[in-house]
Amino acid sequence: MVELLSHCLGRMFHNISDAIEETKDHLSALDGAIGDADHGVTMSIGFQAVKIELSKRNVDAMAPADLMNIAAAAFLNSVGASTGPLYATGFRSAAQALAGATRATSEAQAALIKGIAAGVRERGKGQRGDKTMLDAWIPAAEAAANANRRSAGSEEMWRLILTAAEAGAASTCSMVAARGRAARLGERAIGHVDPGAASAVVILKAMALAFCEDGTEQKKSLR
Repeated sequence: MVELLSHCLGRMFHNISDAIEETKDHLSALDGAIGDADHGVTMSIGFQAVKIELSKRNVDAMAPADLMNIAAAAFLNSVGASTGPLYATGFRSAAQALAGATRATSEAQAALIKGIAAGVRERGKGQRGDKTMLDAWIPAAEAAANANRRSAGSEEMWRLILTAAEAGAASTCSMVAARGRAARLGERAIGHVDPGAASAVVILKAMALAFCEDGTEQKKSLR
């Protein structure tokens, strides 16, 4: 039986918070090369706030759209930097995409990723190639949509999503940044992976584990 979407989303945010906490030093180190060196800490604060807020509620009894809107508010209230509005808008966009959904079908999972990517893109007015988190989120959304169109199962879909996101993040190493503090560096930003794209991959991997809970071996295959 397909799991309740709200249950999976609650598990997803728990996974994301833990994954970001584990990688925050690495993410901040990436940011130190082209930014303020605080990206990992900022993301940790934001997702810890979401985790705490959701722990106060009966997640399984919530509508998925309501859960995403609560996550958006918690993240925004705790993160005042540019990342706060970007992810808050992404989560709100995902809430709209999930309106009426109750089960964690492949279609719902693809809509979740598409919604987050669309919200971040709308808020930041960015595009692929700007050396931002969109260089991971846009390919991930495209991979999810393509997999859903051909009725791929969750495990196959998430493998394709992660492959696309990882390739997108890696591609930022050769880019000149068009947005954010890194844009001030010009060609000096070349050779450095964008921290936002790197954290997007961490988030997507944590999301994959939330939706693919069929056993240890499957989890390992998605890492």
